[in-house]
Amino acid sequence: MNHTARSATPLVAIDAVVLDTETSGLDTSKARLLQVGAVRIRHGELRTEESLDLLVDPGEPIPPASTEIHNIDDAMVAGAPKFPEVWRKLSAFIGNAIVIGHSIGFDLAILRRECRLANIVWEAPRTLDTRLLAQIANPQLPDFSMEMMGSWLGVDLTDRHTALGDATATAKLYHALIPHLRSDEIRTIAAAEQACRQLSAVLDAHHRAGWLEAVAPASRADAERTLARIDSYPYRHRVQDVMSAPPVVLPATTPLLEAMKYVVERRISSAFVTAEPQDEDGTLRAVETGIVTERDVLRAIAAGGAAALERPLGEFMSKPLATIWADAFIYRAVGRMSRMKIRHLGVVDDSGDVVGALSARDLLRLRAQEAISLGDEIDEAGNVSALGAAWAKLPMVAESLVVENVDSRDIAQVISREIGALTRKAAIIAEERMLKAGRGGPPVPYALLILGSAGRGESLLAADQDNAIIFETGDADGPEDQWFAELGEHIAEILDAVHLPLCKGGVMAKNPQWRGSLATWLERVESWIRRSNPKDLLNVDIFFDLRVVHGDIKLGQKLLTESYAMGHRAPDFAKLLAALGDEYQAPVSFFGGFRSESGRIDLKRGGLFPIVQSARVLAIRHNIVHRATKDRLEGVRALGIGGENDLTHMLETHGFLLELILRQQVEDLHEGHPLGNSIRIKQLDRMQAERLREALSKLSHASDMVRDLLFSR
Repeated sequence: MNHTARSATPLVAIDAVVLDTETSGLDTSKARLLQVGAVRIRHGELRTEESLDLLVDPGEPIPPASTEIHNIDDAMVAGAPKFPEVWRKLSAFIGNAIVIGHSIGFDLAILRRECRLANIVWEAPRTLDTRLLAQIANPQLPDFSMEMMGSWLGVDLTDRHTALGDATATAKLYHALIPHLRSDEIRTIAAAEQACRQLSAVLDAHHRAGWLEAVAPASRADAERTLARIDSYPYRHRVQDVMSAPPVVLPATTPLLEAMKYVVERRISSAFVTAEPQDEDGTLRAVETGIVTERDVLRAIAAGGAAALERPLGEFMSKPLATIWADAFIYRAVGRMSRMKIRHLGVVDDSGDVVGALSARDLLRLRAQEAISLGDEIDEAGNVSALGAAWAKLPMVAESLVVENVDSRDIAQVISREIGALTRKAAIIAEERMLKAGRGGPPVPYALLILGSAGRGESLLAADQDNAIIFETGDADGPEDQWFAELGEHIAEILDAVHLPLCKGGVMAKNPQWRGSLATWLERVESWIRRSNPKDLLNVDIFFDLRVVHGDIKLGQKLLTESYAMGHRAPDFAKLLAALGDEYQAPVSFFGGFRSESGRIDLKRGGLFPIVQSARVLAIRHNIVHRATKDRLEGVRALGIGGENDLTHMLETHGFLLELILRQQVEDLHEGHPLGNSIRIKQLDRMQAERLREALSKLSHASDMVRDLLFSR
């Protein structure tokens, strides 16, 4: 079997086949297969209609003691197919899916023996065992039988002791286990496998009983590790780099023939069409715009003949216009065209104005591989399971780009953009839940914001939730606020389910301090500025990294620009924020060794923090309304206020630290270790270690540099 289950796949979004067998005995060296049942889980959802229920003729009498358990006797299997025919059906049904079972090692041992007896090559599938997972989730259970698990988890088990009945019951138990595993930070296939490997005594007992290993050894290379090299261009460049601009716009009253001549002369394949005159400043609203392409013209002539040439463009245009953000990465445009089966997109800016055109011709040099579909799969996910399945592709994409030696900051931008897309989709699903629950739609316009590293475009694979909500009007704990509080709860639950964990610092819109009306937010920012103790501002500074991912964009932009303006006018506030960096100590000893814990060094706390903090404080103080650390530092440098060497060092160190963390996260992901921001020191070669030591030591002077630059002009 060619396993394609990805280590990073969330348990809630898994593609799997749940399997059970009935046999002539419990001795795996002698027992024969009598019945096999299997049921499919697709994107985390149990599909009882996709099942397999097969009897097997063992070719020998069935012991009466076995018949008493499962009621399968010689008469029932008379005329049933032999194992080779059953195996063909079963292996085709499993395909590349991961296999789940209760005490699955027993079932695997039976299947392997039958394969050997039939001279069939055996290849073990990738598996998960609900019995082992239960021992991890609740080691205090008296036993780990299906009955005991059903009682603990509140799962009603029916039709027991038939292969299909037990497979279906196992699938239900698996689903009920997921929240308990998630509370122990076991969220992915790799994390579940790693946790199961820790049950060494249990696994040894299974081995002595003749069972096969129920969890792949850590030494087995995951299928997704052998990656085809992908074309990294779509992940490093944005739509605005390749679009045609300014957009070509024709009035809807333009005759088709005249439009054809115009298009031919300009050597373009499409034109935008509007029935409304453009605004005085030349802006073109996407909601008021359609498009006519070469194919539209050909279809019009084919249907209407020469007479069609005199008819107005408005009769042939396609509307609404399919669009893509100008600052979106190109892979999103490729995925969108592929999904919608179109060849042209309008390009819009943050205000929703059309600023350019993008055609398939612009993208001919790009290869639309599976990974490129990531963005649109997130956008089009219809439920939480599908969303989780789409999100599971992100680590594969990130690893591919690491292999391609793409700049770590570009990879972080891709990850951050998809966190934004994931959060946006979570909000859409949450709104649908609210409607179904009779709570209605949003009571007033609102914007959903992401903060911190995702807002800056610097998230890596260990990201968690940092989000907030701003709504147009409404009092704290008023009806509007209560509606958005409920929405925030749904958003947090959805994101947590698909493997974007809850923020340990509570920076989530479900909490009152991270949502409010525009007036409430501005009062809140003003109160932050009046603070006198820097410790009162913990978690506050990441607010200035905000990016709108859903809802009223202009509402979020207004909050951002006014907040920056307030911060710019309050030098004491900048001083307070700068003071947060005073406690930084480089994790390097006096003699040049690394200060580590369990052989690892935390490069977020011990390296990224002073860089990100310095850039943010200086951006607020000098009203540099940028989010990314790189853009902020370059903005400070452009002011010519000094510190050139220090700023250059920070820029270089920032990218270097991101790269080290990202590469470690990829390794940890495959090994099933919890993802974080710490790296193994032993994995560094001599040159890397020396560069890291020097870079971290220089960061000890970051707070002094910031103070020097706060009031320089």
